[in-house]
Amino acid sequence: MNIKKQLESTDNKEMFFNDVDVKPSKIKVILINEIVPNNENDDFYVGTNSEYSKTILTLFEHAGLKVNSTKELLNKGIYITNAVKTPKETTEIEKEKIVDSLAYLEKELALFPNCEVIMLMGDVARKAYNMIKKNQRGQIIIPNGSTYKLRKNAYFDGDCRVFPSYIITGKNILIEKSKFQMVTEDLVEMLKVIK
Repeated sequence: MNIKKQLESTDNKEMFFNDVDVKPSKIKVILINEIVPNNENDDFYVGTNSEYSKTILTLFEHAGLKVNSTKELLNKGIYITNAVKTPKETTEIEKEKIVDSLAYLEKELALFPNCEVIMLMGDVARKAYNMIKKNQRGQIIIPNGSTYKLRKNAYFDGDCRVFPSYIITGKNILIEKSKFQMVTEDLVEMLKVIK
C-alpha cells in the first residue's frame, strides 16, 4: 500500500504525505515527528541523504540498530511520519496547522492495525496525538508537562505503548547532547518492547 495514495486527494494537494510503499500488517512502531520539512526532498523516505533521514539513522545507530535507510527501518516494522503535513511558515507551529493535519494523521495511524508502540517525537506530535484521542474518546493519553519528566513514565493507548520524547529532526538534535542522549534512550526502550 502506498501511503501517499491512501491520504492524498484533490482537496489536500499542498500537504506532504510519505510517498512510500508499506505492508501495514508488518508495522509495529510509528514514530510521529513534528512537521514536514520545507523542502519535500528533505523528508524521511526521499533518500538516505535527506536531512530527516540522516538524523534518524544516526539516532538509531546510537540506539544499537544499524540500518542504512529508512526503508530498512520499514522492513524492521518501524514507520516514521509527521504530525503536521504542511511546512511551517514561521518559527512557531501554530495550532491551526496542527488542527488542519489531524484528520490525515488520524487516518494514517488507522492504517496500521498491529502497532505496538507510538513514539511522539516532540511537543507538536504529543499535542496532535492527544487531540486525536480527545476527539475519539474524550481523554488524552499523555498529560501536560515537561518531556524530561513525562518520559520516565509508561503510557498506554489500549495495548499500544506510547512514548513521549523529543523532536528527531533539525540540526540542533545532533548538537544538543542531552536531548540526543534522551532520544537514544527512548529508542532503546522502544526496541525492547518490540523484540
